[in-house]
Amino acid sequence: MDLACADLVLYFGNRHLLGNGEIYHSLRAMHPESCLLGCSTGGEILGTEINDETVVAAAIAFEGTRLRAKTIVGVDHPDRSYDCGRTLAEGLAGAGLRHVFILSDGIHINGTALLRGLSEVLGDEVVVTGGLAGDGDRFQTTLVGCDAPPAEGVVAAVGFYGDRLVVRHGCRGGWDRFGPERRITRAEGNVLYELDGQPALALYKRYLGEEARDLPGSALLFPLAVRWPGGGGEVVRTIVGIDEERQGMIFAGEIGTGQVAHLMKGNFDRLVEGAEEAARLAIGDGLSGPALAVLISCIGRKLLLGQRTCDEVEATKAFLGEGVGQIGFYSYGEISPQVENATCELHNQTMTITVLTEL
Repeated sequence: MDLACADLVLYFGNRHLLGNGEIYHSLRAMHPESCLLGCSTGGEILGTEINDETVVAAAIAFEGTRLRAKTIVGVDHPDRSYDCGRTLAEGLAGAGLRHVFILSDGIHINGTALLRGLSEVLGDEVVVTGGLAGDGDRFQTTLVGCDAPPAEGVVAAVGFYGDRLVVRHGCRGGWDRFGPERRITRAEGNVLYELDGQPALALYKRYLGEEARDLPGSALLFPLAVRWPGGGGEVVRTIVGIDEERQGMIFAGEIGTGQVAHLMKGNFDRLVEGAEEAARLAIGDGLSGPALAVLISCIGRKLLLGQRTCDEVEATKAFLGEGVGQIGFYSYGEISPQVENATCELHNQTMTITVLTEL
């Protein structure tokens, strides 16, 4: 393949390396006609290697798939998230749209509302995957760029069009519950204020003990599983900020008053098994040609696994096989359907895999 003729270049890297625009301009010089889409991370994945202060990139050429990109800039508050989703979807909707891959600012976006706006326009027929940009465990600034240097407050998506495109996806976690279930008695959007009628942040700090000194970073190790009573799907939510004055916990996605919440903690073996299961789901009944797997895993998994972090990407590679390239990053939120033919959702603390190939 002539890399200069690639249709799409995906790149993921350390925020400080991306911030001055030099990486973008270098990639643009190598790929003058390509769509360049990238973001900052909590760690970069290339093959079975994981690094923290690098930039990784993959150049992709299609034979029978067309691309179209849409970008929104200046997003500075979660209240804009739903409108961002609708605007992106309206810009990409059209004949032959099969897949949307989205990268979003990881601080100023309510991921649940963003996906609700997308889904209301696109429906369930279009597979949506992607993730929220990261900034290590700092939660200060995240960057996203599409055909422009990565910047704060950007949401960007690429639409894939044509009958030859094959998209597979997998999504799994691997965390254990502990402590009692609690009812969410007050929440607004993506901010949780009360559990069982008590200030949520104070209660959470009691569970964390000494770990509470390092909030919000330490919250990555103790996410919440939330679900509606009486059944339905469960999602995991991670704190991305705290409001000491109002005793609120700010999440990457929405939390609903009346939902049931359960505190979670990591289990090394189960996290790796979750990554294996995500790969098994993504590979399905096998692939007939070369493919690219885009791995988006949560920064919380990386912090907990520590030196064992490579175990999960080695596990996914073993399932995907030698004919599938592997690139990705550690994020503040993962976007994927949980199962085939399901609406896309925002996840935290999961390994999500998107496999792209053509017939």
